[in-house]
Amino acid sequence: MPKFETHRPVKHSPEQMYALVADVEKYPQFLPLCEALTIRSSKERDGKTLLIADMTVGYKAIRETFTTQVLLNPAELAIDVKYIEGPFKYLDNRWRFRPTSDGSVVDFFIEYEFKSRILGALMGSMFDRAFRTFADAFEARADKIYAPA
Repeated sequence: MPKFETHRPVKHSPEQMYALVADVEKYPQFLPLCEALTIRSSKERDGKTLLIADMTVGYKAIRETFTTQVLLNPAELAIDVKYIEGPFKYLDNRWRFRPTSDGSVVDFFIEYEFKSRILGALMGSMFDRAFRTFADAFEARADKIYAPA
């Protein structure tokens, strides 16, 4: 099962980075391969938000849409993504944001497996490369949004 994990220091606060990652509807503006993202539902309870979202990813002629459950927990600066339906057999994604003396560390973890071996062969290396560039994309977005005036 492919997986990727990184612990990336950034010059922005944990709260800023959390807010950026939690703003899932903006992903198509800057995230590699993300062509569309639609929130199906949003429920709030005990300070947490549970989203059901459809994300469409594409590369060349291949397009896939998958549905996830996204749990936003601002009190713990944590985002947990669980797979619901689409081309995967399994998908688990976690974000954590920790303060440092000059910004924060963004902890990113993703593990997944495609249902189809053929789709895995076609899209696997592309997904692997994309996930490895996610941290860069979020940091570049933070630099743009939170740059000093």
